[in-house]
Parts: sequence; C-alpha cells; structure tokens
Amino acid sequence: MCGVVGILGHHDAFPELVAGLTALQHRGQDAAGIVTFDGGFKLRKGLGQVNSVFNGNRDDFLSGPMGLGHVRYSTHGANEALDAQPFAVNYPFGIAMVHNGNVVNFQQLRRSLYQENHRLVQTTCDVELILYTLASELETKNLADISVEEIFESVAATQRRVDGAYSTLAIIANVGFLAFTDPYGIRPLLMGRKLTDRGMSYAFASESNCFDYLGYEFLRDLRPGEAIFIDTQRRVHSRICEARKPSFCVFEYIYFALEDSILKGRTVAGERVRMSRKLAQTFRNTGLEPDIVIDVPSSAYFFASGMAEELGIPYRRGLVKNPHMGRSFLKPDQESRERVVQQKLNPIKGVVEGKKVAVVDDSIVRGTTSRHLVKLLKGAGAAEVYFVSASPPFRYRCVYGIDMSIKREMLAANYEVHEIAHYMGAEAVVYQKLEDLKELYQDLPCCFACFSGEYPTHVSNSLLDAIERERVYSKSK
Repeated sequence: MCGVVGILGHHDAFPELVAGLTALQHRGQDAAGIVTFDGGFKLRKGLGQVNSVFNGNRDDFLSGPMGLGHVRYSTHGANEALDAQPFAVNYPFGIAMVHNGNVVNFQQLRRSLYQENHRLVQTTCDVELILYTLASELETKNLADISVEEIFESVAATQRRVDGAYSTLAIIANVGFLAFTDPYGIRPLLMGRKLTDRGMSYAFASESNCFDYLGYEFLRDLRPGEAIFIDTQRRVHSRICEARKPSFCVFEYIYFALEDSILKGRTVAGERVRMSRKLAQTFRNTGLEPDIVIDVPSSAYFFASGMAEELGIPYRRGLVKNPHMGRSFLKPDQESRERVVQQKLNPIKGVVEGKKVAVVDDSIVRGTTSRHLVKLLKGAGAAEVYFVSASPPFRYRCVYGIDMSIKREMLAANYEVHEIAHYMGAEAVVYQKLEDLKELYQDLPCCFACFSGEYPTHVSNSLLDAIERERVYSKSK
C-alpha cells in the first residue's frame, strides 16, 4: 500500500506535489519521490518521509508544470533506495511512472519482459514491471503520430499482462498524462481539477483529502479497468480498457484511508460508524459488561465512539498518542514495529483505573500493538480488558499491497480466539463478523480476501508460498 499524486498544472507543480504527498504520508513512510517534466524528466527520491527527503524547501531542480509523487510502504522486495518510486525509461518517448498496489505475477512477468521484450528488470519494485510492460506495448504503435486509441490499446494490453492490484500514474513525454487502474479496481485512484488564471489544472491522488489540501475540486473515482488520458491540448479522454468484477479493498475503509477522505462516494468516517453498529451487536451478544469504551488512536475513534453510542456505554479517551510517531503497522520489520508501539501510546490512569475497559482497534494482525496495550492498561489499573477488533480475523495472506504475506505472523491464521486472548493477556477478544461486513457492502463489491481466502484474481497455493518465501527472505536481509 502506497500513496500517489499527480499534477498536470500550468505553474510549478513541485510545491503541490510535496503538499499532496504530505497529505498522503499515512499511506507510506519508507520512502518518498517526485519526478517533474519540463522538456525532460527531473527526478529525486530517497528513503524516509516526505519532509526528510525534500527538506520542506523549494527545489528549483524539480521545477516544471507537471509531475508525479509517491510515498512508499514496502510490501514486496527490499526497502532500499533503488526501489523507491518514481521510475522512468527513455524509450519510447520517455515515460515516468508511479503506482499503488502489488503485482502478483511478478516472476512470470519479469521473465516474459526479458525473453519477449528484451527488457531487463533490475529492482524488486513492481512498478518497474508495469512501466516496462506499458513501454513494450507502446513501442509497437505508430510512434510518429500515436493516437489516443493506440494509447488505450496499450493500456488494455498492459492490464491483461499485469496481474494484481495497481493504481497507476504516468507522464508520456510530449504526448500526455495517463492514469489507469487494474481491471478489478482494487486500489483507489481519484481525479480532481482546479481552474487557474491560465486554464484548467488536473490532479490525481490515492485519496480525496489530498485535493482538499491542494484546493482542487474532487471530480470522481476512476472505475475498475479505466484509463484517463489528458493530451498536450489538455483534452480529457477516458475509457474502460479491461474490466472484470469490481473488488475494492475493504481495508481502505477499515484502516488505510484517513477519516476525512471520500472513496467510492462514501466518507471513511461514515463507513467506520456503520461498521461500529454491527460490531456493537456482536459485542452485546458476548454478555460482557464494560464500564467504558476506549479507542486505539487514531484510526479506531469512529469504531469505538459508534459502538459505545449503540451500546449505551460511556466512550472515553483512555490512550494518548505521541503525534510524532508513525503508524506501527507500516513499519517494515517486527523490531521497528515494537519500538514504535512502545513509544507512541500511553494510558490515562485516571480514566481506566478500576474499570472494565473495552478497547477498540481497527484490526488485529500480528498482535504487537494489542498485547502491549493490554499490558499498559492493566499496568494503569484497569480491572479487566476486552480487546475488540473492528475487522474480522485475518486468516489469509494479502497479495495486493498489504504486508500480510507471511502466514505465521497472523495470529488468527494460527490460533483460536481464546488462545489469542490468552496471548494478549486480555479477558476476552471480540472480532467483527465477516458476514456482517459483507452485508454492509452488498451494493459495493469489495475484496475480503484477507478474511475469506477468496481472491478476485487467480492466486494458487504455489504462488502464495512463493510470495511468502520471498517476503521471509527480504525480511532476513
């Protein structure tokens, strides 16, 4: 899971790209990068967050009216500067690209690109695969006078060859600006616009809140398999190139997206409240009687407050979050995740002391945060702790861009609920029911693969094992 932003403007795009990436920083903390185009590509990227890579200063080197930005959360390959996005090639035309997602047929595509298209993939970053595939398809067209139709044909061919989840932005030098999604629409990609004194500017981003910060009007989400091409005359062309059954990632609503974003016409905050109503029903059936409900800041606020309201139990802020610490789930290894957890949360003793506390988090994956929080709350005097997960149990590996590819790290894939409670030191653990979550999204086809094992794309056991071996190897380096 990553964050992408693209600007097709009239002035210097660099300040807007930095501001946009900062708004999307929650989607990736491993690396950041920007490429701009003004007769040629100018690229800068590195490990770390946006403010450390770009120092918060104006960068004349990266000036230009259009550009792409990326924040990385590494799920495939190593977290190295070489794998940071954007990527660029000089033929045909010159193409720069960023993406959010994960390519599933990585090894197969890598072989075919070398054997059939004579292109050598040199990194473990899967955007390189998408870039080389698109470039290989474009170079079969009439490069002297390439048409919009030929560009869309190249996108459709790329979508047929590249299997997985991807929302992609590209600049084709002196030809135009391109945005497209995978045929299932697993990852979000949205379009905005702004009228300036020089004409219309366009923006694309992973979340709508990015447009709010940049002063752009949010237009719409891209549809599954859709491509939007804006030519050098700023004429907007769109087409569904290769579409299959829509399968939007439900974890965007649960955790990744910020509460003020709108995805698929739904506010993230509103969706978390809707989920909390179902969660309250499940919790009520346990017979547990907490004195207060608290949240794990900050993604669980609407889950906890909504559940408390539905149950008629007081909601309290029982944990304080250090605002200078990042999201522990996004850290690349267990040691760094544990270090962040230990430093980012602290209980308010006067709120939890002597109380039976229901603590609500967005999810339980590895249990690193959960176990530590139970220990903290009991150390602050909580009489009992009931740990509540707003998502169903994670029992299956995600292959679409969430770091859940190692089965042994997922508690619910290996232990029963009472064993998980014992491991955490909690009196009880309560999960959202998968059937309730599916009922909420009957009108919006979603991907529930990490809960159900039902993958929208073809995913074999041998592929899952290969991905797990690769992930284990990369973490051991």
